[in-house]
Amino acid sequence: MPATAPAGVGHLRGAETFPVAARRALADPQLRRNIGHATATIRAKSAGVIGEVPDWERLRAAGSAIKADVMARLPELLEQLEDRVTAAGGVVHWAADANEANAIVVDLVRGTGSDRVMKVKSMVTQEIGLNEALEAAGIAPVETDLAELIVQLGEDRPSHILVPAIHRNRAEIRQIFLRAMPGVDPGLTDEPAVLAAAARRFLRQTFLSTPVAVSGANFAVAETGTLAVVESEGNGRMCLTLPRTLITVMGVEKVVPTWRDLEVFLQLLPRASTGERMNPYTSMWTGVTAGDGPQAFHLVLLDNGRSAVLADEVGRQALHCIRCSACLNVCPVYERTGGHAYGSVYPGPIGAVLSPQLTGVADNASLPYASSLCGACYDACPVKIDIPELLVHLRDQAPHPRGEAAAMAVAAYAMDHPALYAAAQRATRLSRLTGRRGRGLPPPLSGWTAGRDLPDPPAQTFRQWWASR
Repeated sequence: MPATAPAGVGHLRGAETFPVAARRALADPQLRRNIGHATATIRAKSAGVIGEVPDWERLRAAGSAIKADVMARLPELLEQLEDRVTAAGGVVHWAADANEANAIVVDLVRGTGSDRVMKVKSMVTQEIGLNEALEAAGIAPVETDLAELIVQLGEDRPSHILVPAIHRNRAEIRQIFLRAMPGVDPGLTDEPAVLAAAARRFLRQTFLSTPVAVSGANFAVAETGTLAVVESEGNGRMCLTLPRTLITVMGVEKVVPTWRDLEVFLQLLPRASTGERMNPYTSMWTGVTAGDGPQAFHLVLLDNGRSAVLADEVGRQALHCIRCSACLNVCPVYERTGGHAYGSVYPGPIGAVLSPQLTGVADNASLPYASSLCGACYDACPVKIDIPELLVHLRDQAPHPRGEAAAMAVAAYAMDHPALYAAAQRATRLSRLTGRRGRGLPPPLSGWTAGRDLPDPPAQTFRQWWASR
């Protein structure tokens, strides 16, 4: 089997299980207000623009089909992409895991002689812990996306795929800027326009004086060797055009076969993510063009556990994800706990199925249970990833306590013997004596009822009803 993402590097594993982290998050009312307000706003805006599209369901089906095709012939498409990028003057590097990818980027930056890089918002560089690797090598990474900058200055972690600082309100952001942003006006207010202007002044010198940029990629077109980054602020456009050297780190699943396939995703992504008809900035580039933009381009193709995901015929659906965050915005669990409780840079429903597969299920065994299986994520996903199916699939793979396995074996035996099963049904009436709706069951059953309501047993079983008629 292909290797999973290595431990000790990057941000795919949390220091504690989801239930432990979630309890702490639930006790923070400000966090819940911040996230609840933000996700409700995004949901409403997204629903409005999706409702304008008469063929939305056909677009979803097309996106799903394209992604399934990509997974079926991924090696072929990646080799085609490498050929096209190389022919256009770029250099392609292959990284088996986070350690290799970080080493490649550090060596490339050192080769330029620069001690600073500017970064476009990128989930994959968060995944591999690139900022930490650069800092360890004496290279300063500067996040240029406003939300990522807030997270970086606050020495914090992203809590949302699309809006990394969704857990912060504007008063908290003001305090972060006053504390950590060099040269900030002491009279800074918490008005959004004022905060954005302060960030713009801080970043302007970085854009004009930094010769190296690092980006991710939303898509890569195998047919032409074209890379694409979509964003809302324009900082990405600056990073992709001003520096002399551009280094793009991309998960291997981001490739699409043809230019026409890209058209489908450029309709799906903005509506599902930010609730916009199209992204304010869609930047595309193909290799190197003399006298225009970066004169050195490097593409780092990252595996880091993706081959292990691809090897699972059910689990590989998770690689269809286009990082729109629609599933987070509709998830009742995410809305109440926030992203940090998941421990991984990929939070919410998609993180609950992607992170365990990238790391090996045993390393993130609690995440597949971070869901009520309500199905809202599947309904919202623009490429129709059946996240509830994946959650159940991964729960089956997760390690189970011996007591649970023994209880399931007893239940299976009882259900296979009609007389014993009928006796067990009659015995369930005794649960009425143990507390309201089955609460307060004695160990080891208390572990099950601690997080669930046990319905009151019916006054009459189906067998009794049938016999009486």
